[in-house]
Amino acid sequence: MTQDQNIPIYTISEAAKLLGISVHTLRMYEKESLILPFKKESSQRRYSPNDLTRITCIRDAINKDKISIAGIKRILALNPCWDIIKCTPEDRAQCLSLNDHTKPCWAHNHSTGICETKNCRECKVYVESASCNAIKQSIISGTLKSI
Repeated sequence: MTQDQNIPIYTISEAAKLLGISVHTLRMYEKESLILPFKKESSQRRYSPNDLTRITCIRDAINKDKISIAGIKRILALNPCWDIIKCTPEDRAQCLSLNDHTKPCWAHNHSTGICETKNCRECKVYVESASCNAIKQSIISGTLKSI
């Protein structure tokens, strides 16, 4: 039986140790809306294997590709979330993510529309964009549909 890769099992210190980074770095990524760790009622952060994959992608973009955090946010903002979750034309008209290319959809305060009641951490857009390859494929798929 394979483990669900989205189950948050690592504490912040365990995740930091596994990734070879500091707890401060993980908190900074959260503050910058690059990651959405699971938070227990006690506010203790937990990370899933997919979260570790996402953080590895972020680290590689920063360290190997020399992409800034602002650049990573812009890349994540290109993910066609409105297409992935099948927004209606009405939802698209109200969608902050559709018109803002500076941060990922999960960084917006969704006070209206289809995302108003969604938990972004559990949203298909966030869950399925854990790896660099998945993000690339999502952007390619969304781009090709509109060309």
